[in-house]
Amino acid sequence: MAYVNALFNKNFLEYASYVIKDRAIPHIDDGLKPVQRRILHSLFEMDDGKFHKVANVVGHCMRYHPHGDASIYSALVVLANKDLFIDTQGNFGNIFTGDEASASRYIECRVNELAKQLLYKPEITEYDDSYDGRNREPVVFPAKVPLVVIQGAEGIAVGMSTKVLPHNFIEVMQAMVCAIEGKPFQLLPDFLTGGLVDVSDYQDGLGKVLVRAKLDTSDPKRIVIRELPFGSTTESLITSIEAAARKNKIKIAGISDFTTDNVEIEVKLARGITTADTIDALFAFTDCENSISVNLLVIKDNTPVIMSVTEVIQYHARRLIKVLIAELELERGKLLDRLHARTLEQIFVEERIYQRIEEMTTHDAVFEAVRRGFDPFLAQIKRKITDEDIERLLKIPIRRISLYDINKAKQEMKEIRERLAEIKAHLANIEAYAVGFLEHVIEAQQTNHPRRTEITSFQKVDVREAAQRNLTLRYDGDTGYLGTNVASGKALFDVSEFDRILVIRRTGAYSVINVPEKLFVDKGMLACGHADKETLAERIFTVMYKNKKGDVYLKRCRIEGYILDRGYRIVPDETEVLKVTTKEDVDAVLKYKPLSKYKVLEERFPVSDYLVKGVKAAGVRLSTKDLKSAIFESSQSAKNAAAGKKPASKKPSSGKPSAAKKAPPKKTSAKKAPPKKTPPKKPGR
Repeated sequence: MAYVNALFNKNFLEYASYVIKDRAIPHIDDGLKPVQRRILHSLFEMDDGKFHKVANVVGHCMRYHPHGDASIYSALVVLANKDLFIDTQGNFGNIFTGDEASASRYIECRVNELAKQLLYKPEITEYDDSYDGRNREPVVFPAKVPLVVIQGAEGIAVGMSTKVLPHNFIEVMQAMVCAIEGKPFQLLPDFLTGGLVDVSDYQDGLGKVLVRAKLDTSDPKRIVIRELPFGSTTESLITSIEAAARKNKIKIAGISDFTTDNVEIEVKLARGITTADTIDALFAFTDCENSISVNLLVIKDNTPVIMSVTEVIQYHARRLIKVLIAELELERGKLLDRLHARTLEQIFVEERIYQRIEEMTTHDAVFEAVRRGFDPFLAQIKRKITDEDIERLLKIPIRRISLYDINKAKQEMKEIRERLAEIKAHLANIEAYAVGFLEHVIEAQQTNHPRRTEITSFQKVDVREAAQRNLTLRYDGDTGYLGTNVASGKALFDVSEFDRILVIRRTGAYSVINVPEKLFVDKGMLACGHADKETLAERIFTVMYKNKKGDVYLKRCRIEGYILDRGYRIVPDETEVLKVTTKEDVDAVLKYKPLSKYKVLEERFPVSDYLVKGVKAAGVRLSTKDLKSAIFESSQSAKNAAAGKKPASKKPSSGKPSAAKKAPPKKTSAKKAPPKKTPPKKPGR
């Protein structure tokens, strides 16, 4: 068993490492996943300036990619639709509508000059064996720009994932200029589909953004979608709108798609509905608004690392300088080789050194004669003369010697020396050279990469606020069921499916729940109402209840906090709720059983005389008498005001704070029995 566990752990770690590094997560150096790098490598190898059938590119790439043609084809289409490094011909699909590309045998592509300028330099590229050992493929390209933030990336690996938003190419170049010069910069997302984006919580590529479609609301009877939010297509957007309409979340009369090269989706509104009534619901219940969480995870130094956008730009600013130094050193080496060869050739021809070999009979004697012929000119030659140099000179045709142009050779050598001087100056001022390179790229590509997405600020629409209360909540007292699908019973109030309601059952138990379709809450439900936290905390509940002894209590409280679907009690345990109300201008009226020992059969208690306490507090005892009934009635002062009577005069206040006791109850005397009538006396005789 231990061996099996060790083998499993080893294999799983190898698999996880392979998925993370070689499939799903892009490398920071060139911003590419392995399949994307292999596709571009194939295009560089096949490049002859003409378009190639995508099927041929896929077949060529299968030399390097071990996962089949389907993954190569789909990755190539996605990479081509980034509109950056690959020129296309034919139907590569539509990023607006979501239409798929044509089959690989019908479409063509080629790598463009920008890719060659920014990625391709085989002489300074590190190569490794392909999966079958027959070919060599690049480990990473010597990229001069941070492709990972230009193109964006998305991938899921074992235990981790990456989500990088695309940014504007020109703005990335400008940010790199600022990074090289030590100036502050800020880089924000830009999407090919346009739309609006709120970056207030972007957190430099480590937070989230809100994206919205761009809507035309100039006509009050229709809404036209002109640009899409990132991650959506016209097809997915229309599907989400139709789904919201079927669920009665928005009211529309119809929807039409007129998209071609530009997005145009027309949403016709229902009769009596305006754009002002619909726009919030459109953002809340459809894909017109989305929240996107960002996680900039890349492979750096053979390890997955989370970085910010600023860190990526600064890393690539340093990397650009290293790549440019390597290119300049490479060019200088090639120029020195050419200068050396041209110098030897010039001396060999002008000084007629080739004549020294006429009488030589052996190979070694020929080489030695040529080598001695250069001895007087060693001061002009900066390097040691090798056998390869002599071999190259001996292969010069007689025709070329006879037609040798001294002036042309000198001009070429002059140009080489001038270029060497330029390279030396560039290496001495490499930061200025890097800035000049970036500015040249910006100037050449300025018109090809305008900003498409508008950066703005808006709040995410709360679905609870945007939802229309078009469902009727009913309670059937005979069956004890509450919900929007209860057919019979009493209609309580209108709700939306996102509302929360407070239910107080006859036992005194209460809970806050989502609006139910049909829920058993028992017969004799005491109260039910909306449970928005803002309004619920302001609502005062007045409860009359009695304990086991029959004593009657009154309690006033607020419900200020709750956990959804958790049960609570509004009265103490082992008590019976008599009445519940949320009205303020009422009196608690107690009526007693007509026993001879009670002089008073009814008492009235104004509820406003009692303090509002917490929901866990006990109530104030009102009476210990045998109760006949308890109700809430409009207060006596309200009745007097309605009848036009003047309120009774009150004694002046003593100025002392009132105690938390109830006001003395208003007592109503029991009716007196009528006096006995004395029978009339009979008249005397």
